[in-house]
Amino acid sequence: MYKLFYLLLAKSSILVGGQAVIEGVMMRVPGAYATAVRLKDNTIKIKRNTFISLIEKKKMHHYYIVRGMIHLYESMKMGYQTLDWSANMNDDDYKEEKSITFYDKMKDTLASLFSILFAISLFLLLPLFFTFYFEDIINQPFIFNFISGIIRISIFLLYLILIAQLKDVKTLFRYHGAEHKVVYNFESGQTLTTQNAKIFPTQHPRCGTSFVFIIMLVTIFTHAILDSIALIFIDKLTILIRFSLHIICLPLVAGIGYEVLKFLSTRQSIALFSILSKAGLWLQNITTKEPTDLELEVSIAALESAFGKNKIKDFTGQQFKADAIG
Repeated sequence: MYKLFYLLLAKSSILVGGQAVIEGVMMRVPGAYATAVRLKDNTIKIKRNTFISLIEKKKMHHYYIVRGMIHLYESMKMGYQTLDWSANMNDDDYKEEKSITFYDKMKDTLASLFSILFAISLFLLLPLFFTFYFEDIINQPFIFNFISGIIRISIFLLYLILIAQLKDVKTLFRYHGAEHKVVYNFESGQTLTTQNAKIFPTQHPRCGTSFVFIIMLVTIFTHAILDSIALIFIDKLTILIRFSLHIICLPLVAGIGYEVLKFLSTRQSIALFSILSKAGLWLQNITTKEPTDLELEVSIAALESAFGKNKIKDFTGQQFKADAIG
């Protein structure tokens, strides 16, 4: 159930970044991504895929907001695939050569659909339901959505704290920390080693945790504007009308959130923008944990494979200012 949220929480939307997976890390670089997992026999298994974003293919770099929608879709699709592969690699009954049956596809589809419906119910429908108890503000868009947003953020924080207690999630969060440290290691220009990676923090300003938090702030203002427009044509906004409007505009909210995160991530030297990013960094105290050498080793293996061991040497000694993909 937590996988859908983790795809967002663990995603680092930067030039070199990725996400933690089951017992491993996926690293994405321009043109490819690679997933490395530690098997039960302590060996590391790696799978590399070439990938060119639709944004690159169609030269959509300046299609603001739209590029964020595309990026989120591609990231979610890639995330599901790598999570499933990593889970299968540590499944004793799984055989790579076996054909995928119609039953397998249906089971995966239903599981994904259930996760999406659960997320929508928890973070969209439930806050609306609670806010409708305040009858006096139903037709006051900004006050209504501010209260709804506070409830949504509270639910989100409670959810994070609860899943952080699960054993499997604790492991995921250590790999999440390893991913961030290795990305920092790469950006610094130092040789990729576990010793070098150790010195860097587990919090990264372009992490998906920051993205989710910014999305929640953007949602308050976007929903308030949408509701204000709707009230021009409708006398009263019922919970069904509001819910339908907010569902339809989910891609728009994601696209705006992407642009806000991209803007903030490259301006951390400016005090105001740095402060705005602090909340997301603070949340990473929950979603990232200090990794061991074993987890750092897996993360380094994923990044080296994504670039290619020979190609990554070309970047050693250079410092990079990370930017969002797309």
